[in-house]
Amino acid sequence: MYVVKSPLADADLKTVAEALQGALVDLVDLSLVAKQIHWNVVGPRFRSIHLQLDEVVASARTHSDTVAERASALGVPPDGRAASVASGSGIKATPAGWIKDTDAVRTMVEALGAVIVRMRERVAATGEPDAVSQDIFISITADLEKHHWMFQAENA
Repeated sequence: MYVVKSPLADADLKTVAEALQGALVDLVDLSLVAKQIHWNVVGPRFRSIHLQLDEVVASARTHSDTVAERASALGVPPDGRAASVASGSGIKATPAGWIKDTDAVRTMVEALGAVIVRMRERVAATGEPDAVSQDIFISITADLEKHHWMFQAENA
């Protein structure tokens, strides 16, 4: 049942809906991964990394809300349930337990990198069918690339 009617043609809506749903699960998972590491990071750079992780969590949560609301505006119900996130995310599983600061940074570089690759694919996929959603993906990608750069610089 579609309560909200999309202005997009059905084929375009399918492409955009898949991109939005994929982005939603990646962003929800990114926030969870960053928070998990935030709680478990140890080492000499604990405090700076701990705080930096909260910045990623805040960004990912804000962007996930933007993506979910865009999906809703197009008549597509967003799905951020745990099972959907677990099965659809492009981020590798995060190790359990304490995580050394250098490993925490490496894990975040990998997680952000995985999400960025998928976001750039979404930028390409949505350009023709929906420039509005593409613009959202461009903005999100720029922000994630900034976080990615900062974490890469941590272990340079």
